[in-house]
Amino acid sequence: MPTSVNRQRKIIGKILEGGAEAPGPEGTRFEPAPRGSRRCAILKAQPLMRLRTALGAGILGLVAWGFLQAQAPFKEYPALEYENFPIPQDWNQKTEWTRARLRYPDIYGYPFVDLRMQDGKPFPGYWTMDYPRSDRHLMAGIRRLTRIETRSVEQVVTLDSTGEVFNWPTLYAVEVGHWRLPDDQAAQLREFLLRGGFLMVDDFHGTKEWNIFVESMHKVFPDRAIVEIPNGDPIFHTVYDLEERFQVPGAQYFDSGKTYEQDGYQPRWRAIYDDKGRVMVAICHNMDLGDAWEWSDDARYYEKWASLAYRIAVDYFVYDLTH
Repeated sequence: MPTSVNRQRKIIGKILEGGAEAPGPEGTRFEPAPRGSRRCAILKAQPLMRLRTALGAGILGLVAWGFLQAQAPFKEYPALEYENFPIPQDWNQKTEWTRARLRYPDIYGYPFVDLRMQDGKPFPGYWTMDYPRSDRHLMAGIRRLTRIETRSVEQVVTLDSTGEVFNWPTLYAVEVGHWRLPDDQAAQLREFLLRGGFLMVDDFHGTKEWNIFVESMHKVFPDRAIVEIPNGDPIFHTVYDLEERFQVPGAQYFDSGKTYEQDGYQPRWRAIYDDKGRVMVAICHNMDLGDAWEWSDDARYYEKWASLAYRIAVDYFVYDLTH
């Protein structure tokens, strides 16, 4: 269980060794359309064609096997809110897809500086907010609401120049109002996105955190605008039609009774597009979808918020897989 319902900004407290305080603010099932019923008009199957087909299938199988072998294994990391969270029994099942979580450097110096929590434990980084409970709940939801063959656990990915990020095309970053990407990581993220990758960012609030997010994002794409996503964009209509959306609050609502944090009064659904009009970066500002997934099994958290959070995830992920 988390250290406190009132989560990050109270549980982090004094993170710097020596006592410096860290500044901070107060069931529809997706049934995919059947494939077309085109019939082959070939009357004879020549032996050579059969041989080529067999060889082609064998090569594709080897490529797929090599791809799976090249992926880094599942690994858990220390987190801000959870210790020894249960791992699903099928965590090592081979599947087609999972959502990766980005492990990024933050404005306090993680992971380059030895930062300490009040209890003396190493500060695990803002990237771990809601991790891994939120991730596991989300993966279970994707399994139930879609036919995507989804792994039950997340994959933590670092922009470390090894190329590992390219094995996980769907990337999620939380609390990006605290990230600080070095030039080399910004360059690798840019390459990842231009090569077809998808990044969803979430759980950052107000003007101050927006400016911190944009500072690093401008390193990634200095020449691309951040724009509002129009209601008619396909990303809101891949599975669910989501023209009517509202602010999804974090668990801080349990204590504050407010759906917003800092001066983030209105939810903003923004994006960065590539040259062909594909959403590369989906930006969820002034909302906390991660908390909605995390607390979706808690009776205090309203169903309408959790429901929208799951539907957004389904639309975004199916969009990524089809665009």
